Amino acid sequence: MATEATAPEGTGTIVVVDGTRYKMAQEGLARIYVPLSGGDRKERQNGGGGPAVEDHPQQVFYNPIQQFNRDLSVLAIKAYGTDLMEKRKEAFLQKKEAFASKKRKRKEEKRLNKANGLGGQSASASAAAEPTEGQEEREAVMEDAEPADGERPAKVDKRVEGEDTAQAIAEHLPQNTEDTKIAGEEKAADSSESLPQQEQPPADLSTQSAQPAAAQPKVQPPDIRILDALSATGLRALRYAHELPFGVSVTANDLLAAATESIRRNVALNGLSDKIEVTQSDALAHMYTVVAKDLTAAAEAAAAPGFKNHEKGAPRYKRSDRYDVIDLDPYGTGANFFDAAVQSVRNDGGLLCVTCTDAGVWASQGYPEKCFALYGGVPMKGAHSHEAGLRIVLHALASSAARYGLTITPLLSLSIDFYCRVFVTVNRSPASVKFLAGKTMVAYNCDQGCGAWTTQPLLRTHSLPNKKGSGNFFKYTFATGPTTEPRCEHCNSKTHLAGPMYAGPIHQAEFIQRILDDLPSVDTDIYGTTHRIKGMLHTALEEVIEPEAPRPRGHVAKANGEVKQGEEAPIEPVPLTGDDALAAVDPAPFFFLPTNLAKAVHCATPGEDPLRGALLLLGYQVTRSHCKPGSIKTDAPWSVLWDIMRAFVRQKAPVKRENIRPNTAAYRLLRIEEEAKEEAEAKVAANKSGEPVKPKEDTTTNALGEQQVIVFDEQLGRQLGRGGDKLVRYQLNPRENWGPMNRAKGH
Repeated sequence: MATEATAPEGTGTIVVVDGTRYKMAQEGLARIYVPLSGGDRKERQNGGGGPAVEDHPQQVFYNPIQQFNRDLSVLAIKAYGTDLMEKRKEAFLQKKEAFASKKRKRKEEKRLNKANGLGGQSASASAAAEPTEGQEEREAVMEDAEPADGERPAKVDKRVEGEDTAQAIAEHLPQNTEDTKIAGEEKAADSSESLPQQEQPPADLSTQSAQPAAAQPKVQPPDIRILDALSATGLRALRYAHELPFGVSVTANDLLAAATESIRRNVALNGLSDKIEVTQSDALAHMYTVVAKDLTAAAEAAAAPGFKNHEKGAPRYKRSDRYDVIDLDPYGTGANFFDAAVQSVRNDGGLLCVTCTDAGVWASQGYPEKCFALYGGVPMKGAHSHEAGLRIVLHALASSAARYGLTITPLLSLSIDFYCRVFVTVNRSPASVKFLAGKTMVAYNCDQGCGAWTTQPLLRTHSLPNKKGSGNFFKYTFATGPTTEPRCEHCNSKTHLAGPMYAGPIHQAEFIQRILDDLPSVDTDIYGTTHRIKGMLHTALEEVIEPEAPRPRGHVAKANGEVKQGEEAPIEPVPLTGDDALAAVDPAPFFFLPTNLAKAVHCATPGEDPLRGALLLLGYQVTRSHCKPGSIKTDAPWSVLWDIMRAFVRQKAPVKRENIRPNTAAYRLLRIEEEAKEEAEAKVAANKSGEPVKPKEDTTTNALGEQQVIVFDEQLGRQLGRGGDKLVRYQLNPRENWGPMNRAKGH
């Protein structure tokens, strides 16, 4: 390619490649060509008659606004991949130790046989018991098979002999670099080193080995395979290949010829042809082709003679064509790719990274019919609509996976600007799929009155002790319903139905913490949105509320198995594990805004800190949501929240009750009629007894089901989520008209 600028300086540099003018853009370690106007300079006048500016219609879509999305994706895949490589290394070491232990045992048996005069065995029997060199070699060649997929067996023990050893190893070597090809040739020449590619321990992820070349392992660990299904400029694929600290093999796919041409140009610019494969295909067709190859290979192998008995010459599995990571970043909804994605990602913990930029569909009341058509759920009204939208997207993913006996585990689910970004792992577990209905809910939402909601599970999941008393089992029963009346129990306003949506936890604390632990080592010049990532991830980490609430401060607490009175420090809830975690639902699925509570009762807005302090003293868990500033999440019921607001009105922000009209939401929420009767009765009783009227105590039900006085502890609430650093928890738009750009115009 002939260029007029042989050494681009970076962002903003104009270059000419094959007669076409491009503008250079750099993000992270990757550089890309952004096409201008097809080589012809076009100028237009500003609306105010100012100087002419260059018109840059995009032939291939590139949106610098989503740098936060890409920065976060690189760090998330880095955390996932590092953990995956450690698990592969641990699995390799376990197999290696098991084989060595078996070999030592045989040698010990041989020594004892010789010492005991063969122990009554003949020499031929002893010889038969002792494995030959070829047998030891065959037992060493064990591969990790892809988990069961339909008729595919769950595990395959591959045994090969002699020359087959080198062939089996060569089949499992990555074929994308010259080094690995040479390693395969060396392995074929020396068949005594017979551990296949999957059995080699992953290299150190942090530093390069200082061993001489001759001492380096000849077979490298398998690359983590990544699919950038809708690649556009290829920027994501470039950044993954550049910035991930372990071996990666990236497929950059796009449907448009202009896009794939742009990707190849950018791959060449970055010198990453050995790591990135460019394909031009419909994303659905590409992913379904991967699934078809695996299923066909499994069916042919299973039908071949000798397969089940592992006979010599029987077919063997190659490494699965499924991807370790699939990134879906479409323009608009990603729902039409869910079915193919959950099947084509590895079903033993593969990672799906999904973006949906149509927040106007899943997080607003404008298009409920379209939301149902795309995601199978109806959105919620109110300030918490984006959090409900996340759960609708997760429900669509979970239901797509469940059809194939697959279950998803949300690692991180974020509502960001005008889109959502979710990271989920996919595992084959038909038993776990049974929990999905119990983790799916609809919601009755009082969006026109007080803003309260009530959830309704589709099924009930009960944990019962088994007959032996050694554990529990789960029973799935129909849920009784409805869980509320057609009108809100608090303000008597109409309620609207939303969902179905995912009811389980939407974050995994361990995964978020791994990303946060890596942030101090991140170069902020490369990851320009590091401060925002840190703030949002800290908020998401605090957002995780355990299914069991801690005990109230100043009430009953447990220590060393004994119940003690008067403990001041709350006891943290114990995280659930195993099937209990699979069945758990989020006790605080949505947040609320104090401003909306105040609006409902026509009083001044309470501070966040006093509200949080009051809830903490009652023993409830409380935090904020990453979706919106000023939000509060808690596992306290709405009856407690309105008790607190009534106490706030009496203690901190009195209202003129005579100005509140009867039969309004505020009239019912403040219980004006009931309280007027109680005051009248208290005065009559005081006149009879001759004692003054005692002021009424503001009490409510605490987390233990006891009545407790409401106290607004502002200092306690201020301590919540306040670290030593000032965190950028919520995005401030860096410029006007911040949002999605126009769709790219392909040739």
